[in-house]
Amino acid sequence: MGVPASGTPRELIAAPHPVLSARALPVDPADPGVVVAAADLLATMRRARHCTGLAAPQIGLGWRLLSVDVSLHPGARSCAGELVVANPRLVAASRWEPAREGCLSVPGLTGDVLRATRITVRGERPGSGAPVTIDADAFEARCIQHQLDHLDGVLFLDRVIRAWAVRRAEPATEPTGE
Repeated sequence: MGVPASGTPRELIAAPHPVLSARALPVDPADPGVVVAAADLLATMRRARHCTGLAAPQIGLGWRLLSVDVSLHPGARSCAGELVVANPRLVAASRWEPAREGCLSVPGLTGDVLRATRITVRGERPGSGAPVTIDADAFEARCIQHQLDHLDGVLFLDRVIRAWAVRRAEPATEPTGE
């Protein structure tokens, strides 16, 4: 049993909603509600313009569940494709670099954030609970770390390098990160 091919797009939650600042709870990946939420995350991600990842808190769920798909992003070197991971955890990180990020839950702002450019993440597949390991680099690594932060109640604004590193997003160039 895996994630259904289609889900229902949900409303995106914007800061300062409390679900975005709370640590998300672990989930049972085989729970039917988690499987539905995984499909809804993907559907919401597909609907949102320039979206490369979402975390469950961004659709109002305080669960450790994230989705990612950087396949269309020009800065992607690694690409695991469209996937959802339950209970993800960062197990390795290296080669730290700053880059500009934005967030659908913080519309209109971008900022420079220091993140690892090579990571390994482990978690479980919704539906089957099968273990999954993702080795990511460059933009995909940044995107996954951004989503992991959401699961810990952290927004990219909490990680900007300096206050002057926050900027208004330009309408023609939507922010990276998700």
